[in-house]
Amino acid sequence: MKNSFVIMSTRSMTTYAKSVADILKKMPCFSKLKDFDLTGALSVMQFSDGEMEVVLNTSIRGKDVFLFTNAAGKREELEIHEAKIELYHTIDVLRRSQAKSITVFEPYVSSSRSDRTTRRNSVGFWLHYKILSSIGMNHLITYQLHSDKSKTIFDPISCAIDDIKASTLIKKYICDKFIKTTEYLESVVRNQWMFCSVDAGGEKLARGFAQAFGTQLVVAHKQRNYTKANTIESINLLTAVPLEAKNIWIVDDMVDTGGSVYELIKKLSTRKPKEINLAIVHPVFSGPAVERLKELTESGILNNLLVCDTIPCPEAERQIKNLHIVSSEQLSSEVIASIITNSSMAELLKPFIPEKYLTDKEYYKTNFSDF
Repeated sequence: MKNSFVIMSTRSMTTYAKSVADILKKMPCFSKLKDFDLTGALSVMQFSDGEMEVVLNTSIRGKDVFLFTNAAGKREELEIHEAKIELYHTIDVLRRSQAKSITVFEPYVSSSRSDRTTRRNSVGFWLHYKILSSIGMNHLITYQLHSDKSKTIFDPISCAIDDIKASTLIKKYICDKFIKTTEYLESVVRNQWMFCSVDAGGEKLARGFAQAFGTQLVVAHKQRNYTKANTIESINLLTAVPLEAKNIWIVDDMVDTGGSVYELIKKLSTRKPKEINLAIVHPVFSGPAVERLKELTESGILNNLLVCDTIPCPEAERQIKNLHIVSSEQLSSEVIASIITNSSMAELLKPFIPEKYLTDKEYYKTNFSDF
């Protein structure tokens, strides 16, 4: 039997890609491939003038290639621009080596916030997409884009996109680690918990959590200083419900410098809640973010910090007190399995219902046709 697909990665996601390949081999639908090496080998040549060249050490002729990559700053000692150039070189060598198709699996798209023009400015997400699609990418898979509107820039004739809502992973983790039973959900969560957005733009995500768990919603409205990036002037809390003795969960798609959540958590703490927890999908953690979060957790103001592994967490970040890393590797393997077996992704995208999950976890498991 000949394997018709291969899992590869740029230097930023090698460990993650290897884990996904191992999970795939353990799936019943891929039992015939358990003795195959599903990964491909790449190497990067760095020249003294700063140029690079990517070398493919595996034949991928006629194969479907799933390429994991990440351009978050300074992961694996790579700057954002270096990680992106490596990705472009990698797609070029895959296309020149006659891959049947190239699916870029980029859990976190670093340019996703740059998706519109408001002045004479470049649009990073559009530029990233145009480069990828023009040099040979057939399909982009990502988790929790910063804005749903970003997907409209994709031309489905030249390139497909799947934006998977990784917030479901956080909901499952909260159920597994903090709720555990339907009795606790009914008696405690729905009476004592509240979900809070970081700003008006994050209200939709926070409202989704509040509706799923049946709790009250708090909307934070922040006033930015638009003369300087990542600067907050003030934060107002929009809620008619007292926060005293409540368990507050702040949810957002990402934390960059941590300025917004830092000021929000400080503001919430003055209302004397029982707990303040923070759950985010993408731990960008640039600049002073780690020190800010360490200050909040070590002082006891922030009780728990949940992040997905869409961006690898280096050791310095793993030292944050009460940090929970929510794995997305199983979901990534299931997304790939659905593509390889031509199965619908509907099972992976169905609405998350805590009561259903707590009583019947098999309902959220996906079965695939044999490969």
